[in-house]
Amino acid sequence: MRVATALIILLFTTLMCAQKPQNSKTEVPLRGISAVSSKVAWASGAKGTVLRTIDGGETWETLAIVGADSLDFRDIQAFDQNTAFVLSIGPGDQSRIYKTADGGRVWQRQFTNSDSKAFYDCFAFWDSTHGIAVSDSVDGKFPLIATSDGMTWNPVAVKNMPAALASEGAFAASGTCIATFGKNDVWFGTGGPAARVFHSADRGKNWTVAETPILHGAASQGVLSLAFWTAKDGVAVGGDYKEPKKGENVAAVTHDGGKTWTLATKPPQGYRSAVAVGTAHALVAVGTTGADVSHDGGNTWTALFTEDLNALALVGSSGWAVGPGGKIVAVHLDSH
Repeated sequence: MRVATALIILLFTTLMCAQKPQNSKTEVPLRGISAVSSKVAWASGAKGTVLRTIDGGETWETLAIVGADSLDFRDIQAFDQNTAFVLSIGPGDQSRIYKTADGGRVWQRQFTNSDSKAFYDCFAFWDSTHGIAVSDSVDGKFPLIATSDGMTWNPVAVKNMPAALASEGAFAASGTCIATFGKNDVWFGTGGPAARVFHSADRGKNWTVAETPILHGAASQGVLSLAFWTAKDGVAVGGDYKEPKKGENVAAVTHDGGKTWTLATKPPQGYRSAVAVGTAHALVAVGTTGADVSHDGGNTWTALFTEDLNALALVGSSGWAVGPGGKIVAVHLDSH
């Protein structure tokens, strides 16, 4: 089977090196990626695809989930070479969560969405037994489910949450529309009529919301990805996935936990669907028009290359990015 190859451009000024593209043995679009270490990573995508490497990407193994061939796995979270959760998107029972504890040989279906109006976009974890997932808005509210034992998922008992705007929703572009930090903080971003970031400091019971200056107004515009490296410092990226070359108002930063957001003074080169934090708080953002790096907390960004990518995950100075056509690229952050 032909595997899509990637054009890798190394600029002498760049601080991230994209290594030789890796053989995923698939051509389906990949949108989920979780890096556990420099050797272990898991990826996910369309047609029920789940992949794993335990040798730094020299080989990627395809892992089958019984009865999931038609699902689109947009988010994956792994904790070691044996343990991983994967989330599929879609209306009604297409939104599901599975877990494996034996390296992908056996998968347990932990959650199946029973609300025909709900559409779960992404999930995030504080640790291997505590996680939270968010759906697009339903009747003015954002449904949330959470696990406190790594086995069962239940609706979050929300006490206070600002109402969703009409047609406001999250994005399932990369599995990073929701982010956690520490033991209790969680944020999720939205788009459509406004580009907002919701924040909870108590694992989803009480929420506040803040508007960001990221491009919004159309259903294809808004905050697509969030990353935090302290409880106060974070970055949001997004833009318009229908006009990915537009680089204005695609990144914003916060230094007060998401209460206020300020546009990057030198933004990424276009729409960005995922952002990740690496060593020394270096930030890398990717999208269909390429990748960019920031070493000042997201205020200024430097273009890296023009590879078409959907998502990335970093652990320390290394990680992986994934994209269309089964694309997997190993990345490495050089010292600044």
